[in-house]
Amino acid sequence: MSQRTPAGLRRRSLLRYTGAAGTAIILTGGLAACGGPASTGSANGSDSSTIEAGISYALSTGFDPMTASGATPVAANTHVFEGLADLDPATLVARPALATALPTRVDDTTYRTTLRAGATFHDGSPVTSEDVVFSFERILNPKNASLMAQFLPFLDTVKAVDASTVEFKLKYAFDLFPSRVTVAKIVPRKLVEADPKGFDAKPVGSGPYRLVSATKEDKIVFEAYDKYNGRNKAKVKKMTWRLISDPAARVSALESGRVQAIEDVPYIDAERLSEKTAVDSVQSFGQLFMMFNTQQKPFDDKRVRQALHYALNVPKIIDTAMMGNGSAAQGYLQTTHPDFHKASTVYTYDPAKAKKLLAEAGANNLSLELLTTDVGWVKDVAPLIKESLDAVGVKTTLNINQSAAQYAKVDQGRFQVLVAPGDPSVFGNDVDLLMRWFYDGTWPTKRFRWDGTAADKKVRGLLDQAARSSDEAERKRLWGEAADVIADEAPLYPILHRKLPTAWNDKALPGFGPLPTTGMSFLNVGRS
Repeated sequence: MSQRTPAGLRRRSLLRYTGAAGTAIILTGGLAACGGPASTGSANGSDSSTIEAGISYALSTGFDPMTASGATPVAANTHVFEGLADLDPATLVARPALATALPTRVDDTTYRTTLRAGATFHDGSPVTSEDVVFSFERILNPKNASLMAQFLPFLDTVKAVDASTVEFKLKYAFDLFPSRVTVAKIVPRKLVEADPKGFDAKPVGSGPYRLVSATKEDKIVFEAYDKYNGRNKAKVKKMTWRLISDPAARVSALESGRVQAIEDVPYIDAERLSEKTAVDSVQSFGQLFMMFNTQQKPFDDKRVRQALHYALNVPKIIDTAMMGNGSAAQGYLQTTHPDFHKASTVYTYDPAKAKKLLAEAGANNLSLELLTTDVGWVKDVAPLIKESLDAVGVKTTLNINQSAAQYAKVDQGRFQVLVAPGDPSVFGNDVDLLMRWFYDGTWPTKRFRWDGTAADKKVRGLLDQAARSSDEAERKRLWGEAADVIADEAPLYPILHRKLPTAWNDKALPGFGPLPTTGMSFLNVGRS
């Protein structure tokens, strides 16, 4: 059953809320309250053979699952592609997809798996073991700069035993391997090799939906793939994701019946929406993090990085700008994660300590440009972050822009501090994966520029030790030690872990539910 009262969305005085978070909030709430035109479709909104959804995040990358990292293309890919195993969208537990079962252990470093009979790609060609080998090898090829490669450091070779059997050889024993194969989506070798750029723009997978078209800042259109024979057969003929970055417009689209579900519900509108639709807010790993250019002074000094964390009035940020929908970071993981470890350094609100650390680092008169992304809830939080930093004597200039523009600056090294959202749990939920996303590969090398430091080497070494351990308790101890180093050094570290608010017409979407990750899933969801 859906939850009519949104968890964590408590009533606040509009005056108090807008006074702290700025006039942009007044405009959002006011426009949302106006609604939109009455629906001309069915009583439950639009055509009952179609699902329409309001998506918050821009189409910031292509769809090739080897390199896609944007929230929207990654969510779309869960409907278009399959891995040998995929994550259950609600529980984040690995389950067989293209394979008949999770990979079976032959010996400590050898696994085999068998493909589902009759599986085909959207062009009608069969999915073969050669396609599986190709899909993994292109990830492992350094020339392809795949974001997934950092999750497979243990993988040595992949071999097609026959048309439907694949064998994996590992460099060392890695107990998490059967679930880790979820990071690799299987692609058709023939089509990818013929036109890699075309494939990135209009991908072909083996999932229940095929992608018909994608128009940046407009919509993504899917159609059911009739020959799909897996566990997640499409229950509607067509699906359209409206790319609606404006929060008020998303709310209006739901209220008017133009869409049946929206993600990233504006906190200020959630309680009102819950009177007529289902609204729920689910705790996630998804974080708001602060990242520093550690090659630029004074941010090469960890005392400065620590100071800016201690300066933040996170309880006020969560209570006021997010209306309770988050929890201050007590460690790298959210407190509800099964492997949560409370960090040895926890950044409580302590402006006096922040000033002391800045003084010790010789950064008393610090001025900085703070880059943030223009996602609705992040824009709401940004003024309170500036307020906290200004209060400890850090003269802060806000620079709010689209994610792609901000990361272009970051990747060129033209930044000091970035505050942005991040959620690698869409790829997997084990600690090794969640830590390697930010601390092994692209991020420490090209973004916060920590690569090669003593602390960086220590973290990677601890992760590698944990990966090689077959003792669960020992793995957790090593993960905790790595997390403590990261918390102390704070080159990139969470400010808070967010609750994800979703709203939907529960009469129109049987089987739909909110997720503990960024994005929405319509697998096994129908229309009524």
